[in-house]
Amino acid sequence: MVAIALDIGATKFAAATVDSNGVPENPQRIAVPESGVWAACHELLTAVAAGRRVTSVGIGSAGPVDIAAGVSGPLNIPEWAAGFPLVESVRKLFPEAEIRFAIDGACLALAEQRLGAARGADNALCMTVSSGIGGGVISDGRVVMGRTGNAGHVGHIVVPGNEEPCACGGFGCVEAVASGKSAVRWARRQGWTGTTGVELAAAARAGTPIAVAALERAGTAIGAAVASAAALLDTDLVVIGGGFAQSGEPLWGPLRAAAAAHARLAFLRELRVTPSELTDQATLRGAAILALPGA
Repeated sequence: MVAIALDIGATKFAAATVDSNGVPENPQRIAVPESGVWAACHELLTAVAAGRRVTSVGIGSAGPVDIAAGVSGPLNIPEWAAGFPLVESVRKLFPEAEIRFAIDGACLALAEQRLGAARGADNALCMTVSSGIGGGVISDGRVVMGRTGNAGHVGHIVVPGNEEPCACGGFGCVEAVASGKSAVRWARRQGWTGTTGVELAAAARAGTPIAVAALERAGTAIGAAVASAAALLDTDLVVIGGGFAQSGEPLWGPLRAAAAAHARLAFLRELRVTPSELTDQATLRGAAILALPGA
């Protein structure tokens, strides 16, 4: 018998067996293909199960999601954007398994609450800044799910002064301005010739003017969104992880400055914005917790 954790990300999928303490073991990862997305996910899950009887699966998925329907609709996976019956598909693969499904931000918040920088916090916002921007909310000690399971989807807070079109159909969303993909897209419009967020961050740390400006723009937008969300949630802790969040001071300096500039209410004066301790495995760690019996 085996429990499995599955992380449905915008650009990669990860899956692992889960030990009795809720820790993913020997994660396997694949890039999300342009087509045949479920076939690739099916192959990944089959490889991780390795012929063993699967009794539970915890799934964290990029959103939006519909938890009641078991549907995943990641905006950055075109083949699934209109909604893919993920829970039903996994159940057909593992018919004996109990399946628990949540948006990746809720898994992130669960992992940070149990294992990371939000340990002991009754109220916190946990964010991921990577190819997209998402988040989860801890309120009065529990991870909040919301009406459809999308609570904490902070990537679609609108930030002032930006008209960038977003994959959601709106414009000015912080994800459209400040995700790794969006920052690279903006920098390339200014004449930068790199292709990835990792390259952009390295160029900013080396002092390349366009890269510095791109990360300042992204950090400022994230900081404004953080202050707005903190005021809404009445929290004094924001934890930020994800690949692009590891860009260092060129991103974090403007981020903290913008958060401080906007968080002016008395109940926000002690607002702390801190990096995640779980790096890029937070969603998988949260999905592993979901996979535990009694989770």
